[in-house]
Amino acid sequence: MFWKKGRAARPRRGTTDRHALVPIPLTGGVLSGQVRDSEGGPLPGSEISVLDTGDRRVVHVEADPFGRFAAALMPGRYRVRVESGGFQPVTDGVEVQWGSHAEMGTVSLAEDPELRPPHPGLYTIDPDHSSVRFVARHIGLSKVYGRFNKFSGQIRITQPFEESSVDVVIEAASVDTNVEARDTHLRSPDFLDVERFPELRFSSMRFVAHGGNRWTIDGDLTLHGLTSDVSLDTTFLGQAEWNGERVGAVATTQLHREHFTLNWQQTIAKGLPVVGSTIEITLDVQAVRQG
Repeated sequence: MFWKKGRAARPRRGTTDRHALVPIPLTGGVLSGQVRDSEGGPLPGSEISVLDTGDRRVVHVEADPFGRFAAALMPGRYRVRVESGGFQPVTDGVEVQWGSHAEMGTVSLAEDPELRPPHPGLYTIDPDHSSVRFVARHIGLSKVYGRFNKFSGQIRITQPFEESSVDVVIEAASVDTNVEARDTHLRSPDFLDVERFPELRFSSMRFVAHGGNRWTIDGDLTLHGLTSDVSLDTTFLGQAEWNGERVGAVATTQLHREHFTLNWQQTIAKGLPVVGSTIEITLDVQAVRQG
């Protein structure tokens, strides 16, 4: 035999063996680190971009639930850019050597003051600069995109921010997929039944912070005469002065038609549904402060 069993070497001070999940390749090395905020809390979902000397991105990864990241790279010098919503990005240089582990240690991100919660007050949604969109799967092959053209709402920002609230009203008959026959069907009793249920309503119950500019807004959605709890994954985009003090945010969620008794279904060969049961919703909102 050409090898013998011995004690595993302990990692040198300042490093860890976390990169074991990413084996060191025969042709290069491994880069790893951990992203935290200024108070030491991990920042999961942070985006790490590795750029070569020509400023080309060669690796893009997201930090795990503990803020850790690792990537295999060819030997060379790189710039590493670390970003997380609501925080100021950090860029640093690193050299990756063949057969070795380049440990960046802890990368600390400071909050971006421009993405802190907006000033307390009442904000009215501007429908001319906002949208309510949805996406549904068609026969398992493609996606159908649609929107609601008429809606209104208010956002009340309080101190503390967690006690803020959102109320949105959408006119069901304003559904628009750019195909009149399909829109007529969506307005019928098979789907939205707009004669009986002319409005969709969302009222928030609580705001939950996830660090930086990311929040979850939990609330009740009333659709087709039924009310069910819904969570909106929300990203605050900042505030600006333009014909008043404005704030922007994007919120997404998924709805299951069966929860609101939107049970119309037709299948094709192999049992594929014509319309998928899961609907993706996106609210791209700009609101203006009142008073």
